[in-house]
Amino acid sequence: MKSDFEPVTVLIDYEWLDAINWNKDGLIPVITQDKRSGKVLMQAWMNREALALTASEGRAVYWSRSREKIWCKGEESGNIQIIEELRTDCDKDSILLLVTQQGSIACHTGRKSCFFEKYNGQMWETVDPVIRSINDIHHK
Repeated sequence: MKSDFEPVTVLIDYEWLDAINWNKDGLIPVITQDKRSGKVLMQAWMNREALALTASEGRAVYWSRSREKIWCKGEESGNIQIIEELRTDCDKDSILLLVTQQGSIACHTGRKSCFFEKYNGQMWETVDPVIRSINDIHHK
């Protein structure tokens, strides 16, 4: 399902991006959390452009390290993340997004959260179910 989200053009002073402590690759780690439930949904990366787009469009836009390109969360699945708050930590070397998750899936595996495995003292155990098959999400 494609999103009906239409970006809104907002004039933003981008000097605030200079305060960010980008890593040597020009990236910053991002934790995305559901504002209502407090559940951590995912960890991803942003470059300067992705963070600027996130702020101006009001939805989560990330940098894909594997594909080396910008990706708008939910562009294929329709499970977009609407930004409620955009925060940085005291060192300005990580970002916290508080979002409203549209749709019930944040993880590309078809789960609510990317943090679906728990260490049980001996190994990693899957503790959260697949909500929707990845074939249903990515192969329309």
